[in-house]
Amino acid sequence: MTTRLQKQYQDVIAPALLKEFGYKNKMEIPKLDKIVLNMGIGEATEDRKALEGALKDMEAISGQKPILTHSKKSIATFKLRAGMAIGCKVTLRREKMYEFLDRLITMALPRVRDFRGVSAKSFDGHGNYAMGLKEQIVFLEINYDTVDKVRGLDIVIGTTAKTDKEAKALLAGFGMPFMK
Repeated sequence: MTTRLQKQYQDVIAPALLKEFGYKNKMEIPKLDKIVLNMGIGEATEDRKALEGALKDMEAISGQKPILTHSKKSIATFKLRAGMAIGCKVTLRREKMYEFLDRLITMALPRVRDFRGVSAKSFDGHGNYAMGLKEQIVFLEINYDTVDKVRGLDIVIGTTAKTDKEAKALLAGFGMPFMK
């Protein structure tokens, strides 16, 4: 089963990238590799219930079960011990990745308050794009009445592009609303 964005990639985006960058081989054309969603919960050191709410929200947003992330070292000023659960993350691939990107671009980002576009400078130099959302309630899957606390969310879009220019052209083809 192919999603709307997969079909758009095959029919429109890949041929446009081939023409724009002059690749010699079809396998050189950049494509989406994975999308990683990460939610750090600082208050998890005092309150275990905060972690449960974050896990529930993350599962609703991504459509798959998140894994817990644990601290690597102890930091006394933050009351943090090594191995303590402090967040959750999900790695999306294939159809779920394309479905999430479609929902992010068409439904979630336009719901962000005072939205003027995403930064075009958030590439890492190797073709990956990172962005953060201040609140998880912009996703339609989250019922506002059942949310215990508004939390932020980090989204990293991994591509097979070699340069940031190629990755930006790929994401722009999918309809990512970059600021001018």
